[in-house]
Amino acid sequence: MVSDFFEFPEPEPPAPRQPRPAQPPWIQAPRGVLPGAIPLELLVASNEHAAVAISKLGAYPDGFDFELLVLVNEGEDELEPNVIGHPYRPGRHNRDAAREMLRFGIEFADGSRVTNIPGDSRHRSGDRDEPPPGPVMQQNGGGGGGGEWRQRFWVWPLPPAGPLAFACEWPAAGIEFTRVEVDARLLIDAATRSTRIFEDRGGGGASISITSTGNSLG
Repeated sequence: MVSDFFEFPEPEPPAPRQPRPAQPPWIQAPRGVLPGAIPLELLVASNEHAAVAISKLGAYPDGFDFELLVLVNEGEDELEPNVIGHPYRPGRHNRDAAREMLRFGIEFADGSRVTNIPGDSRHRSGDRDEPPPGPVMQQNGGGGGGGEWRQRFWVWPLPPAGPLAFACEWPAAGIEFTRVEVDARLLIDAATRSTRIFEDRGGGGASISITSTGNSLG
């Protein structure tokens, strides 16, 4: 027999759901859009210890995303790319970690670039009202372990026509500065094949701004 000593209050009606504001294009890829696929598997750098590659590129009207794939050889378990980096804090441990991390960047044909080096430019992910100078690179999830890491990135805006450079350097793995180029027309043409499936009614997860700077690589 259930006692009436413990009385549960009547549940309150749920509050009406408020749509979250749509994210601007420099924060994340547009929702509800099927990107134009780019059949490209690009080996950026490799040696007997590790390899860094680009794959799964998708182009949108306002930018592109890709997967950064990092592989390390068997027996190199101490190598971890730490491609996201962390905000710089004074101290030997942080300086050493920054020196040994996998450094990755992109350069447009006009000389503007973006890298994953923490603290080398303004943190712009929270600025919703004014477009940053660009390009901007945002981390969109990923992970790994056991010798393989996959990280997804969003880059805004689309690059201008001309060479599009991917560059990396990984001191801990003995990978020296390496730079490879592709024709940005691959992304520009693919963006015209993107298809909007659903209208963006607002929302989307938060992103982490990596860096944005106007200098040139190398």
